[in-house]
Amino acid sequence: MALSGLGLVGFVITHLIGNLALYADDDGTAFNEYAHKLESIPGFVWIELGLAAVFVVHIALGIRLFAENREARPQGYRTRATKGSPGLASRSMIISGSVLLVFLVIHVKDFRVAKLLADPESFDLALTVKERLSTPGGALIYLVGVAALGLHMSHAFQSAFQTLGLNHPKYTPLIKATGLGLAVLLFLGFASFPLYCLFTA
Repeated sequence: MALSGLGLVGFVITHLIGNLALYADDDGTAFNEYAHKLESIPGFVWIELGLAAVFVVHIALGIRLFAENREARPQGYRTRATKGSPGLASRSMIISGSVLLVFLVIHVKDFRVAKLLADPESFDLALTVKERLSTPGGALIYLVGVAALGLHMSHAFQSAFQTLGLNHPKYTPLIKATGLGLAVLLFLGFASFPLYCLFTA
């Protein structure tokens, strides 16, 4: 769970950096060239399938972990005020993860499946992205999706390090702060795309 999650963190960061090409020009040339270069990588289909497998494994493990926790203790723990209580992100991991799953299906359908079904000679990915995100409904869906990503990431990052045994009183606060900062940056970065497309349409 932790290893697949950290792998997906790397993918999400790379995905955000690549998507910044949308801001390079007005006609989407840079973004389309970036997408074309990605697809020109030898074995790119296998890379996509491998990435999809990581997503499936992570989702399956998350569902299994949630089910095992519920089965082991149907009633929640009673926490003492002096010990604090779990934060919103940790208590809503299954919810934010479920929202992300729905968002992922919509995202793949909107852009990847749409490109596979379209004429490759005339398909303009940048234009498709801008048209989708420039509608209020499309922008809202993507804002909800990236909000779920930020919430999920704010707990998942430090949780992964803890699962791998890399927690120490000296380093854990730094890991938590890094995870929270990364979650905020990812949310702001991805949220900027629908907001930009919506208000510049």
